[in-house]
Amino acid sequence: MPRHGKRYRQAAEMVDSEARLSISDAVDQLVQFPPAKFDETVELHMRLGVDPTHQDQQVRGTLSLPHGTGRSIRVIAFATGDGAEEAREAGADEIGTDDLAKRIQGGWLDFEAAVAMPDTMRIIGPLGRILGPRGLMPNARAGTVTNDVGRVVKDLKAGRVEFRVERLANVHVRAGKVSMGAAALKENLAAIVDAIVQARPAAAKGTYLLSATLTTTMGPGVSMDVSRIHEEAAALAA
Repeated sequence: MPRHGKRYRQAAEMVDSEARLSISDAVDQLVQFPPAKFDETVELHMRLGVDPTHQDQQVRGTLSLPHGTGRSIRVIAFATGDGAEEAREAGADEIGTDDLAKRIQGGWLDFEAAVAMPDTMRIIGPLGRILGPRGLMPNARAGTVTNDVGRVVKDLKAGRVEFRVERLANVHVRAGKVSMGAAALKENLAAIVDAIVQARPAAAKGTYLLSATLTTTMGPGVSMDVSRIHEEAAALAA
């Protein structure tokens, strides 16, 4: 088995595997880890008490983080006419229709989000097998299939993130960058937790939040106390 590097081992020694921390304490610990050679992403991983095989127990949503994601993302737009001009003014990195679809079919995937006008979905449909598994397929429920292309592009560039439950009932969301500092990360995490709780499907029974772990790109996970995480998130977000 590959061995972890010295920096990871030093960080792991700071983590009590039996402890279940608050949002504030988990963030405070994360930002004290030995620094990497790059600005690491802070990620929240949650296990939910839902059965994703049932359509009425899907968990999905979007939110704009209070302090953004800490990085500029590349956004493409499938748009025509006024929609294309709005996307351009909002900062879309690539705009097109058939030409853009052909580039993607040819293997080009140099973007992190895609927005589409409804009348371009006939072009995008065949791209589902490429974009779907990567979480890049425009989706009306996520708000990325819309005639208000400019607003959505602007929101995505400013730090809007999407979350959705996977087949094993896990949700993974990036909360920002280590360089943003503890205060900003705590507020971003509070917003994420609150959004996931608000997205609880009515069909979900029993305990909804089963586990939550905070980690950095190259660091160990820090377990959080799910019994109080929503109450704390509501207080931090207030």
